[in-house]
Amino acid sequence: MVTTTAATRSLSLVDAVGEAMRQAMEADPNVIVMGEDVAGGAGRGEEKENAMGGSFGATKSLYPLFGPNRVRDTPISEAGFVGAAVGAAAAGLRPVVDAMWADFTGLAFDQIYNQASKMSFMFGGQARLPLTIRVAMGSGIGAGAQHSGTLYAIYTHLPGVKVVVPSTPYDAKGLLLESIFDDAPVLFFEHLKLYVARGPVPADAYRIPLGVAEVRRVGGDVTIVAIAAMVDRALEAAEQLAADGTSAEVIDPRTLSPLDVATIVASVEKTGALVVVDESPPQCSVASEIAAVVSEQAFDSLNGPVRRVTAPHAPVPFTPSLEAVYAPTVQSIVDAVGSLA
Repeated sequence: MVTTTAATRSLSLVDAVGEAMRQAMEADPNVIVMGEDVAGGAGRGEEKENAMGGSFGATKSLYPLFGPNRVRDTPISEAGFVGAAVGAAAAGLRPVVDAMWADFTGLAFDQIYNQASKMSFMFGGQARLPLTIRVAMGSGIGAGAQHSGTLYAIYTHLPGVKVVVPSTPYDAKGLLLESIFDDAPVLFFEHLKLYVARGPVPADAYRIPLGVAEVRRVGGDVTIVAIAAMVDRALEAAEQLAADGTSAEVIDPRTLSPLDVATIVASVEKTGALVVVDESPPQCSVASEIAAVVSEQAFDSLNGPVRRVTAPHAPVPFTPSLEAVYAPTVQSIVDAVGSLA
């Protein structure tokens, strides 16, 4: 819980991310930012302040402060600039890559999977890869199938890669600072629907450890684990359930790899029931992994089957009426809890 003071302002999630990058760059000259339009034409004439700041403006303030050596626009080639970032990280820099959309990381999958994730293992732990790749994800803004995927389950599957999924501006700043100064590659997923969400964020730099979940609401009847933008929907569902006499505990994992299994299992041992809310297709999903782990470690505590509330096994539709029902809804979460009764 953050108490708003003179040093704690209300920031949007995208501004919290931008502040984290600025503070990391101020703290360590080895931190650089690179990607498509992170400077956005700034410095190519008299309009130095006119940085595009990436697709969503997160890096807008960085070019005027740190210049072209540390804020680098790249060609439209994910394979090229992610590969360059892997090399820069191996050579001692701490690159923060703006890859724009999660779906675009497929163009750099070899660089992430065969190089970044494996390098430390292949060199007996002697190589460090302090690389952070930021991506936007998620449905709800009419961006179409090629710009709305979540994809965090794919990267959670890879040994050697850490996966972060903040749900609040406070967490986004603290987790991004921790990610930048981690010596392993990190995929940092920022949900499109949360970019404009505002919340209290301290002005000073702070870090949130990776692999530590947050209990957003305490309850005793059912555990709801929700990811990224689904956390707010789970909290709203918990309010509705409370009105009907069901006490729901809501857990936000915040990171998917490493996953805080202990917090989830402890909650299920208390409540005896689990619903996992995941805005991804169900097959081989994070929801499936959490369900499997809980079934292995807390089976005797479960009073019924684990329920998964996910997107359908389909790409994100463009048609607004279809997109509106693609991701889990508050009602679908309430219904899943009701089915356990």
